[in-house]
Amino acid sequence: MRTQVGIVGAGPAGLLLSQLLSLQGIESVVLERRSRDYVERRVRAGVLEHGTVQTLREAGVAKRLDEEGLVHDGLNVRFAGHTHRLDLADLVGRGVTVYGQQEVVKDLIAARLDAGGDLRFEIAETALHDLDGQRPRITFVEKDAAGELDCDFVVGADGFHGISRQHVPGRTEYEHTYPYAWLGILADAPPALPEVVYARHPRGFALHSMRSPAVARLYLQVAPDEDLAEWPDERIWAELRRRLGDDEGFRLTEGTVLDKGITPMRSFVSAPMQHGRLLLAGDAAHIVPPTGAKGMNLAVADVRLLSRALGAFYLGGRTDLLAAYTETALRRVWRATHFSWWMTSMLHRAPDENPFTERLATAQLDWVVSSRSMATALAENYTGLPYEQDWSYR
Repeated sequence: MRTQVGIVGAGPAGLLLSQLLSLQGIESVVLERRSRDYVERRVRAGVLEHGTVQTLREAGVAKRLDEEGLVHDGLNVRFAGHTHRLDLADLVGRGVTVYGQQEVVKDLIAARLDAGGDLRFEIAETALHDLDGQRPRITFVEKDAAGELDCDFVVGADGFHGISRQHVPGRTEYEHTYPYAWLGILADAPPALPEVVYARHPRGFALHSMRSPAVARLYLQVAPDEDLAEWPDERIWAELRRRLGDDEGFRLTEGTVLDKGITPMRSFVSAPMQHGRLLLAGDAAHIVPPTGAKGMNLAVADVRLLSRALGAFYLGGRTDLLAAYTETALRRVWRATHFSWWMTSMLHRAPDENPFTERLATAQLDWVVSSRSMATALAENYTGLPYEQDWSYR
């Protein structure tokens, strides 16, 4: 086979890139090791930045998002028994939209297939070759038959555990592992509040969010080595009630638990994000803890840069945007990495926390909710920083 851009990974990054390239008349093939059913059902983040929503609209895949997405103009911060609402729209003139990552994936898959896009699922033994030359290759096995894809560029959008990053020689990897994890549940229960609640409690962090007006998404801080079997539904609900309770009489809505799991937390950045004709995007190059809701949004920002850089190459003969990809992308990545670390550190109880560090965290939170400057800084990062200038392709 022959195409212009070979994309490894059919998550939001790979699928969105394929869609944005198609709108410019640039061909691509997407290879995914999992089944279509698996990637469409995989529960992940659901808070979309303002710019992510705009990008999905530009890509022509936002019809269902605009109909079903929950627009949030504020968020709630809860500590010391009180709830404080930050008005995002008032602070920075924009908000966020709650719409599950798996729904974004469904929309992108449908759009690509409707347009005749080449998406291949359940691909095995994927390997990358000749990345230093002008004709890189991807070899793979599809339905027990060997295949080979010749292309101009390879984009590794295959996640943290994928093969692509290993093909960047001399890379530097920065990593921080947090001393806690999240126990998350999906519940068949209407959210108790219309906006997200971030809660710091002496027993640990808790988050009240949602996926729809009928489905709540809730999290508890737990130890990294926590055994999920030790958390029956009754214990989870009891702990959520404790940590999310406040002096204003908040009442948690409970229901059937549809899904639950434990997610470890790490910060990870790999640089550079490219080598020869290989370009990395999304979790293949960076991971952030979910506290700041940046994971998928960073992937979209990477892809937005890549789509314009590849468009400039094919439509205008330019190579400068591709050459600057790592530097440009990492500016946002490191800002989001710091914001995610800050939110995580401020809201979680450290295993060795003492009265002094607890009071420091409370003072930090009090500053956020009482100072317009601090609240604005949080809102600016949470709703998404402006994109780099959108360059002309020609």
